[in-house]
Amino acid sequence: MPNRITRGGRLALPVALSMALPATAQQTGAVELPPIIVQSKRNVATDSAASVTQIDGEEIADRVPDTIAEIVDSVPGVTLVNGGTPSGSGINIRGFGANGTYGTDQKVLIQIDGASVGSEELYRIGTQLYTDPALFREVEVVRGIAGTLEYGSGAVGGLVRLDTIDASDLTGGDVGYRIRQGLQYSSNGDGLTSSTTLGWQLSDRWEFLANYTWREQDDQDDGSGTTINNSASATPSSLFKIRGQITPDQSLTLTYTETSASDRDVPYDSFSTVGGAFGNVDRDIDSSTAALTWDYDPASPLVQMQVQLTYASQTIDQQYIEGSSAFAPPGGYDVVNADHDYETTKLTVRNTAQLTTGAVGHDLRTAVELSRRDRLDANSAPGGQDDRIALFAVDDMRFGSGTTLTPALRYESQRVGNDAAGDFDNDALMGALTVLQEVGGGVSVFASAAYTESLPIIDDLDPASANFPVYMETSEKARTFEVGASWDRGSLLSSGDQLEIRANAYTTALWDVTSYSGVTGVDLDGFELEASYSHGSGFYVDLNGNIQDGKARDSEELWRGIPADDLRVTLGKRWGEALDVSWEVHAAAEVEDAAVTSPGYAVHNLRATWRPELGSHGDDLEVRLAVENAFDRDYTPHLATRPAEGRNILVGLTKTF
Repeated sequence: MPNRITRGGRLALPVALSMALPATAQQTGAVELPPIIVQSKRNVATDSAASVTQIDGEEIADRVPDTIAEIVDSVPGVTLVNGGTPSGSGINIRGFGANGTYGTDQKVLIQIDGASVGSEELYRIGTQLYTDPALFREVEVVRGIAGTLEYGSGAVGGLVRLDTIDASDLTGGDVGYRIRQGLQYSSNGDGLTSSTTLGWQLSDRWEFLANYTWREQDDQDDGSGTTINNSASATPSSLFKIRGQITPDQSLTLTYTETSASDRDVPYDSFSTVGGAFGNVDRDIDSSTAALTWDYDPASPLVQMQVQLTYASQTIDQQYIEGSSAFAPPGGYDVVNADHDYETTKLTVRNTAQLTTGAVGHDLRTAVELSRRDRLDANSAPGGQDDRIALFAVDDMRFGSGTTLTPALRYESQRVGNDAAGDFDNDALMGALTVLQEVGGGVSVFASAAYTESLPIIDDLDPASANFPVYMETSEKARTFEVGASWDRGSLLSSGDQLEIRANAYTTALWDVTSYSGVTGVDLDGFELEASYSHGSGFYVDLNGNIQDGKARDSEELWRGIPADDLRVTLGKRWGEALDVSWEVHAAAEVEDAAVTSPGYAVHNLRATWRPELGSHGDDLEVRLAVENAFDRDYTPHLATRPAEGRNILVGLTKTF
């Protein structure tokens, strides 16, 4: 009889919270108060059938993140694996992505300005998403397959898209230059960050941006005061970007980002806090992306063309520290001494056409995409080349009845191989269909069905493996069904307030599995909730929740990638543009299975942003204060391989000159 698996206590969060709202009295002749802004931290996508969440630059800054992962952790269905450090961390979406063995399973796509990054299955090295939060103006998270077929295949968990900042974000489009200087200190680990950005509007047609960010911290302490070994980091990053309007209907954008890290005498296993059997290494990492984008937008609704060439490169050099492991042979294991070098080049030509057929309006996006991934041989993993051609079409069809129907198709053809294993040819046809129906009164219902395939990867090009060549001729298949409803209503309780709610349930099946040992299929079910409410007084509430369950088809055990059920509630108050104060509670349920029990927890985070009015440029000064894990809770999130950091007080100062 198989073991019975339970999830300890579906998330229960009886929270009694209150906030006193100060009354404001107006007196004749008094100083005019700033206008009230009806706005919560984040908008809810009530007009989309796909599960999409956008995080803008203001929220990125308010969260005072140290890593990219810490920007997206408040999105329902998104869970971090050791997200507080760039090394040994990863992003899990709906049970797929990072895990405690590999930083990725190829089922969560990550793109920086269109360049595909962090996609190699390197043993115990993490996601390899080395970049800095200060470089970005917006992050978009797509959960599930629907909505991802424009960007790649195999995204069973979803997609994270990051867009870098523009010079006009500083200059407002006015000719001249502005400099933004940011300084940040964090008490837990004595973290220091300096970010300097130059935005230069050369003319009304050309702009230039340069950023240099230095971010470092020592080892942090957990909630019990114990040092979390292997949590120190130092990551200098830079960004260069130039945008120009060549003609009234043509523009050109060139972007380059780079981040490096040098770690000395650290555990090879970046998920762990000690060297263990593998021992310690000196590790140098250099990660860079480049994107060249040409946009052509003539006065024709049938032509809105974009041609984009992207390049992503990463090198990881490692050298074993002799004597750091009592189990390793002289010189260390092969995997510990492995040097990795891989790069991805991609050319995408896409067009958006707006047209009408009868009573139906169309936004038709079509594209062809050519990509090449090169990976050098390492003494622990094969190298090779993966060439792909993809064609895709997505059509947003709007009917007069308030119905939006979006069919999507993607065809992808692949040739992957190396000298030792030979070449393998594979192809796949994938598709999705979403429908959104406006019911009335701000209520919409939606549903989607999506299918995708993960084509074979370079990592399995090993003739000595028992699974070769079956894995090189087998694609992993997945399908997801979703159904949900949303409500967007203004002036609900009082004039000018705003309520947005979105709830959706989904079921996902994965089969022909090659990514996980001892698993042939996975079945998951989940429920996600997003809501926000803002009042004319400046009071706001944000809520995000996720419940998920599932198992491997080969056993009755809980699927190893399932995150804890969780709920995140934020209560906040704004006083015009000047002050924003919020209290965030993140609660997670206990997770219990045959292998491990992860206790539940509740963590409190406090944040405040102050923009003092000091003259004509008073809005250019921002002061931020945050207290994370305010009650110093000692806990380890489910899926994490090391404890979470204890209380951390962060102070940030940003000034634009």
